[in-house]
Amino acid sequence: MLAQTLIFLVSTVGDFFAFALITRFLLQWVRAPARNQLSEFVAALTNFIVLPARRFIPGLWGLDLATLVLALVTDSLKLWLILQIKGVQVGTAVGMALVALLAMAAIHLTQLMVYLVMGALILQAVLSWVNPYSPLAPILNSVTRPFLRPFQQVIPLVANVDLSPLVALLVCQLILAVPLAWLEGNLGRLL
Repeated sequence: MLAQTLIFLVSTVGDFFAFALITRFLLQWVRAPARNQLSEFVAALTNFIVLPARRFIPGLWGLDLATLVLALVTDSLKLWLILQIKGVQVGTAVGMALVALLAMAAIHLTQLMVYLVMGALILQAVLSWVNPYSPLAPILNSVTRPFLRPFQQVIPLVANVDLSPLVALLVCQLILAVPLAWLEGNLGRLL
């Protein structure tokens, strides 16, 4: 009972912080406007660790690698703590287990990013019908535009309705269900 409670707490706190870091990375990657409540909240939540890390981890091609590395470290630490609480013994292949742990964390962060894009797509679609001039509209447009653009170039409007978000959601589901689930299953056997 205590182990399940600890796993729940570690998982919840670790996922929340990793999600905040991956949100910060994605918002900076797509060049979303920085002057909005979501960006300011994420920055305020993560500045205490990202700003010092930027002194040691430089950016690359405009990407905030410090935030991405911190998200990877956070998720790896979360997975390691969960394994320790469960009492899983690593054995003699410590190096292989460490590589598997980092790969599992990378897969989990990719899943979080796909879920973030899916949530932005759904929220943007709902807001476009309910309140297209919402304060969230510019940030949602910034987040979804790079992912929708390839589909919008191929899929024509049907009766003036853009179906590209539906196709993008389908592709996101396929990414989660096929390659990421397969990788996660195979890496889980290494631990």
